[in-house]
Amino acid sequence: MARRDGIQVDAAGTARCWWCGEHELYRHYHDREWGRPVRDDHRLFEKLCLEGFQSGLSWWTILRKRENFRRAFRDFDIDAVARLNRRSVDRLLGDAGIVRHRGKIESVLNNARRARELVREHGSLAAYVWGFVPPAGERPRRMTKGALMKLAKTPTSTRLSKDLKARGWSYVGPTTVYAFMQAMGLVNDHLEGCSARAEVEAERAAFSL
Repeated sequence: MARRDGIQVDAAGTARCWWCGEHELYRHYHDREWGRPVRDDHRLFEKLCLEGFQSGLSWWTILRKRENFRRAFRDFDIDAVARLNRRSVDRLLGDAGIVRHRGKIESVLNNARRARELVREHGSLAAYVWGFVPPAGERPRRMTKGALMKLAKTPTSTRLSKDLKARGWSYVGPTTVYAFMQAMGLVNDHLEGCSARAEVEAERAAFSL
C-alpha cells in the first residue's frame, strides 16, 4: 500500500483518501457514497441522525451498524419515525444492534418531528439543506490533508447548526453538521489526487433539486 500526503494507493492503482483504510466496507463508502450529492429526504435525515449517534464515537462504529439502525428506525422514513413514542424508545434501548443511548435515540424521534416542520415550510428537507452550500471563499484552494484537518467545523456549518437548534433539533453541533455536509455532497472534501474527487465534482456540478 503506497501512501503520499493523505492518499493511499492500492495494488490496482486506485488512489483514496487515507481515512477509509483497507476495509472493503469503508472503501465502498468512500468510493460510492461520501461526497456525492444527495437530494433524497430519507437519506439526508438518516445521515443527520447517524452523525448524531457518532458523537463521541467513530464513523466506522456507526457504519458497521448502519443496516441495524435502518431496521430499528423504519429506514429513517421521517413520518414513520415521527410516530414512534416512549415505548418505542424503551424497545430501542434493548436493541443490541444499535448504539443504545437514550438521549441519542430520543433525539432521532424529536428531530423527525422537527424535520416534518421543515418539509412543510420548505417543501422538502433537501430544499432546506441545500440552502447551506458554503461560498467559494470559505473553501481551501487545494484540498490537501492539512487543509482538510482544519475543517472540523466552518462558518456555514456553524450557521446551519444554529438554525437547526433554533428550530428545536438536537445533536446537531457544528462539527456534526459539517460531517453531514461532507458526506451528502454539499462540499467535496476528497483530497487532491484521490480517484473519486473528479467524479464527485462532476456530480456536484450536474446536481439540481
